[in-house]
This record gives sequence, C-alpha cells and structure tokens, in this order.
Amino acid sequence: MKKSIIWLASYPKSGNTWARIFLANYLANPPKPLPINEAHRFCMGDTIAKTYHKVAGRQINTQDVDLTLQLRPKVLAGIVGNNADVNFVKTHNIRSVAREVTLIPPEVTRSAIYIMRNPLDMVLSYARHYGMTPAVAVAHIGNEDNANAADGQSVAQFLGSWSGHVKSWTSPSPYPVLVLRYEDLLEDPEAQFERVLTHIGIPVDKARLKKAVEFASFKELSRQEESAGFIERPVQSEKFFAKGEAGQWKDDLDKSLIVEIKRTHRKVMKKYGYL
Repeated sequence: MKKSIIWLASYPKSGNTWARIFLANYLANPPKPLPINEAHRFCMGDTIAKTYHKVAGRQINTQDVDLTLQLRPKVLAGIVGNNADVNFVKTHNIRSVAREVTLIPPEVTRSAIYIMRNPLDMVLSYARHYGMTPAVAVAHIGNEDNANAADGQSVAQFLGSWSGHVKSWTSPSPYPVLVLRYEDLLEDPEAQFERVLTHIGIPVDKARLKKAVEFASFKELSRQEESAGFIERPVQSEKFFAKGEAGQWKDDLDKSLIVEIKRTHRKVMKKYGYL
C-alpha cells in the first residue's frame, strides 16, 4: 500500500481551511483567486459520507459509528489506491485509536502538517462554528471524549480534548510532522507557508508564493464567502470566515472561562508559548 497521504490536521477552527486554500492557489497557480468552493478538489476530507457509501457499495447509516470505523481503512486505502505520489487529506481527528481502529494509520501516511491555535481564541471560533455558548465550547475542548457527531454529509470525528489532540499530533511518529502555530501564520504567512511547501517537497517560487498568500488572505476569503457562500459552512454558523484574529479572547472571553482554559490546558499552552 502506497504511503501517499499528507495529512492537513488540526483541531476545528485552527487554520486548516486557510492552509488548504493557500495550497490550492499555489498548486493551481491561477491568474485570479481560486473560488473557495473549489478548494476541496485539491484536498479531500477523511469523513465525507459519500466516500463511505461508495466503499460500502450501498447507502449506509452514517450514525452507525462502529460501521463507519470499520469502513475507514478501506476509505483510506481507496485514497492511496489512485497511485499518486501525494494525496492531501484534511482531518480533525485525533492521532489515536477509536474503538480499536487506528484513525491515522502509518501504512498510508507520507507525512503530516499540524496547525495549532491558542485555545483561548480557538474556543470563541469553535462556539460560533457549532452554534453553542463559549461556556459549552470550553467544556467540549476540555473533554477527552469530545467528538463531532455524524450527519448526512460526514461521519463521526474523534477530537478528544484540545490538549490531547495537540499532544497526539506532536508526539514522536514514524513519519515527518511539520508543526505550525496559527499565530505565526498570521504574523508572517509567507515564511510559514514556505515551510509548508518545503516540508511537502514542492519547489518554492517566491513570486508564486506571495500571490498564493494574497489569494488566500482572510480579506479575500471573507469577500468570496459574502458573495458566493461557502459549502463548508455549517447551517448553525452565521459565517465561516468570521474574524481570524489573534488575541480576540482578551475582549470577548469571560474571565472565568479564561481561568478554566488556562487551568485545564496549562501544560500544553505553556509548552507552545500560549502562557
């Protein structure tokens, strides 16, 4: 089995979509920004329901978690079965085992890019995205059993807590993992995305890099969503590309929730410069 998957991994609302749209623009090298609703053609997700239906050879009940987990190895085998050198796959799954199924199997993995974001900011985007209060979101990201339930479009995703997720993806692995911080991407996107290209093994063209960064800018993504919508926006979320800033928590997050997040995630936050 070919090891061709490069995972674009993150906890939800941590910059995964931004990275995917940057890559799509760099690889396609279009004369104008690539439509955001076409970015999925360059990087598929690992929980898309229709791929599980296809592998099963029938319409399955996506709410049947045991069944979808049993099908997951076949879905991933189908991805690498195209014999391409590289297959970019987006995931929010923790790098662990769910019900005895390895979620990120080394035998199909070439490498991974992992993006983390300060949980104090991430939790605000998480709350908006899933249509819940910040207090509920704080409880979710501190829960080792946190998961996204299946729906008609996606099978279940196993997230775990924010700290557990970060530790799973940044621990020693049999393949290379590039670890990025969302805040560093904001501060110097050209330098950080150049690291992404080097990690993947794609030659870096400075002019092309600069253009792809501009085409994937938050301003451009927000403009496109405003005019054409975004197919990945959940129905309960008013907007997918809301603010994308760092430090928003200082004004928008209740002090008691700040204390709770720092208490729950102190060790990992400190390790990565968030405390």
